[in-house]
Amino acid sequence: MTEARVIIHGGAGRSLQDKGGLIPVRESLHRIVVRVQEALEANASAMEAVVLGCRLLEDDPRFNAGTGSVLQSDGQIRMSASIMDGVRQRLSGVINVSRIKNPIDLAQWLQTSSDRLLSDIGAAELARELQIPVYQPLTDQRLNEWLEERRGNFQAAMAQVVAEEAGRGTIGVVVRDELGHLAVGTSTGGKGFERIGRVSDSATPAGNYANCMAAVSCTGIGEDILDEALASRIVVRVTDGLSLADAFAKSFQEAATRQRDFGAIGVDHRGTLAWGKTCDVLLAAYWDGERIEDTLELPPGLQVGSHG
Repeated sequence: MTEARVIIHGGAGRSLQDKGGLIPVRESLHRIVVRVQEALEANASAMEAVVLGCRLLEDDPRFNAGTGSVLQSDGQIRMSASIMDGVRQRLSGVINVSRIKNPIDLAQWLQTSSDRLLSDIGAAELARELQIPVYQPLTDQRLNEWLEERRGNFQAAMAQVVAEEAGRGTIGVVVRDELGHLAVGTSTGGKGFERIGRVSDSATPAGNYANCMAAVSCTGIGEDILDEALASRIVVRVTDGLSLADAFAKSFQEAATRQRDFGAIGVDHRGTLAWGKTCDVLLAAYWDGERIEDTLELPPGLQVGSHG
């Protein structure tokens, strides 16, 4: 048996409103890490633990996934999520699904389907087939943000992901269970005010990837993550012989030269945890086998770290 590891994120971007959001964000992230760690200690599999963590993050309106997702340009909420089993190296997910509470549940169900990645209409039909209750993930805060931007003809850059309120951004969970198995899940409400039909990285191997060697979840500007094929690039480099720390360092140093704006978290088969960012803030927390730590107070700009 090996010791379980957990690392999660709740977004990446510009600021924590001059640290005003630091304490509540830390409390939310640490609470969820504890819940996932307790599940692993009760013999949950890596996949089960990932789904639990993603559901908890989707249910927290502080983060832009599930409840509290941002609105697109037409005032609608469309969410995307995926999960990947490192043992079977199998990805499944949904793109631009609406009116459900936990998109990660659909992604999990699709692990056993011959069609493992569904877009809006197909995902909605699957939700009906599974008799998942209709749910409105809209919050007053998100509606007020959209109305304010509508008055300004949507000229503000909502794509900063975390923006000034530490409230926007992809969520992700990466786990190694007691058997050493790896899994990863990623979920998002998008970048906000985007063109209808825009597809994020979260339900692609660029933003969410795992095999038996490493697992990585990304957050930040989705187009930048897609351009770098970030999650799969890091995992492939570990598979080809680099350590997880070196794979993160090389990938983020390359990305910084291209002015990319994102972050990522990961774990390898040995239990090493890693994180990296080119943005100012990465909302990540982790259990290293002894204690819970987080990345909330890292200096702005390029930072890469590892533990284990």
